[in-house]
Amino acid sequence: MNYLFWALATPVQFYVGKQYYVGGYKSLRNRSANMDVLVALGSSVAYLYSVLVTLGLAPGHVYFETSAAIITLIITGKLLEARVKGQTSEALRKLIELGPKTARVLREGREEDVPVDTVAVEDLVLVRPGERIPVDGVVVEGGSSVDESMISGESLPVEKQVHDRVIGGTINKQGSFLFKATAVGRDTFLAQVVRLVEEAQSGKAPVERLVDRVAAVFVPLVILSAVATFLIWFLIVDGDLVTSLIRMVAVLVIACPCAMGLATPTAVVAGTGKGAEAGILFRNSTALEQAHKMTFVVLDKTGTVTQGEPRVIDIVANSNASEDEVLGVAAAVERLSEHPLAEAVAQAAAESLKEIPSINNFESFAGRGVRGDLGDETVLVGQRAFLEDEGVKVEELDEEAQRLTHEAKTVMWVAIGGAAVGLIAVADVVRPGSEGAVGKLKELGLLVSLVTGDNRQTAQSVADSVGISEVLAEVLPAGKANYVRELQARGNVVGMVGDGINDAPALAQADVGMAVGSGTDIALETADITLVRGGLESVVKALRLSRETIRTIRQNLGWAFGYNAVLIPVAAGILAPFDWAPAFLQQLHPILAAAAMALSSVSVVLNSLRLKRRKLGD
Repeated sequence: MNYLFWALATPVQFYVGKQYYVGGYKSLRNRSANMDVLVALGSSVAYLYSVLVTLGLAPGHVYFETSAAIITLIITGKLLEARVKGQTSEALRKLIELGPKTARVLREGREEDVPVDTVAVEDLVLVRPGERIPVDGVVVEGGSSVDESMISGESLPVEKQVHDRVIGGTINKQGSFLFKATAVGRDTFLAQVVRLVEEAQSGKAPVERLVDRVAAVFVPLVILSAVATFLIWFLIVDGDLVTSLIRMVAVLVIACPCAMGLATPTAVVAGTGKGAEAGILFRNSTALEQAHKMTFVVLDKTGTVTQGEPRVIDIVANSNASEDEVLGVAAAVERLSEHPLAEAVAQAAAESLKEIPSINNFESFAGRGVRGDLGDETVLVGQRAFLEDEGVKVEELDEEAQRLTHEAKTVMWVAIGGAAVGLIAVADVVRPGSEGAVGKLKELGLLVSLVTGDNRQTAQSVADSVGISEVLAEVLPAGKANYVRELQARGNVVGMVGDGINDAPALAQADVGMAVGSGTDIALETADITLVRGGLESVVKALRLSRETIRTIRQNLGWAFGYNAVLIPVAAGILAPFDWAPAFLQQLHPILAAAAMALSSVSVVLNSLRLKRRKLGD
């Protein structure tokens, strides 16, 4: 039977456990001692002593099951830990895929579809509605509205006219235009974002394990204790080789690091499981451990603090019309348009009005407004300048329009039959719970700031509404990443919360990047933590969970080292001279040491599972 045990334990010891021998050797070669040394040492002593017993070279029992259990328990913990880790290369792949593969270039008076990597600086490129802009450039003819949310994070489209800059990868919403290429290949804005993400991810060092730090002290102490135990009993006390050897083995087996090895991964697995239940996904254990150290949280505005989509906030009507009339005629025209602001008006009308009138002769003017006929009257909806060009007097509503503009809202003018009748104000509204979550972050002792590519007036308005004093506005993705880097240089451990492609470099640069689940795939792939249910409340829960997990890890380690501090002297024979001590404690057999080791491991696992019952708060 012992030979069967030997055959079963050998592949576990030297095939499954090979990594611990290699890791232990490298650690010792660097004049330090980590967890690998403890695993290799504890399992090897039990295995080699059992081989001697099997061959008849030593008396007693075999401990092959102990050596196999040591490695199996440790590697199972590492396997569970590894399952919560993700791949970062996916983020870069998806960023690159955002760029179109072909471009429509004007050469010698003809349109040609060519591979985007053959486009040269100064080439004239034509873009039609719904297409992605292939490279960076400047508009030379035509105009349109462009979705630049991947750059600024702002949900509202940006109107583009001659001489305006366009960026590769952004989406042309309405109208066609011709632009001159100014940056291609690795020089494009999108390529620079890819490099920023790549550099930040590759430069992030893993968190140094608490266990490895203490193991550097603990391992030499265990070895010295075992050797001292053997020498004292063999040379000083009774000179019995077998007794001295058994005591040495008992010391090494009872000091086996199963409990210490399980202290971190079991708590991490329990913590990540609890997080998954709450809609908080940790990409790796480093993120879970690092989050509790955060001192500064940087919040993106659009889609993070706010809803991320335009909605009708105010409707102003003059004395000749009602608010419902203003909304109804505006929706009648706008529902024929594909502009995001038009969608907001149409949605508001659908929610509050029973009927929307029909429009004839619809016309759209890119970047300016829309027009249509309602019976015998013409309806105009758009910018103030658009109405003025059509001969509409707008002075009566000027004061209200300025008030709404100062409140960081986008104002749409509505005219019927040549007279301005009202205003519709559209804005990105703050998420419910954002203000309360910011307050809780402050209660946890963190500093909070707002960063956005949107204009300062809008950013300040949102920040004031949720209680944030520090605001950084009108910044591009590189600026966000630089801001995070500056905070880190001041000694802060920075968490970045965002949802857009424009946030990807900052999410990667931050010590802990957190992406709301409603955001883009790029943000989710780059972030360390994904908040599936969105909202800043999940940020608070993630921080609390991280702190609870770290507290549990420290409790586990405290128990593991406390257990060793008490039982190693017992295994060494400190109770042998005392008659009042039970015989099994006076001579602690290795098999009892193995049982004690197993009990310590069970206690660590049970303590970690308590995390599943913890409440993270509302």
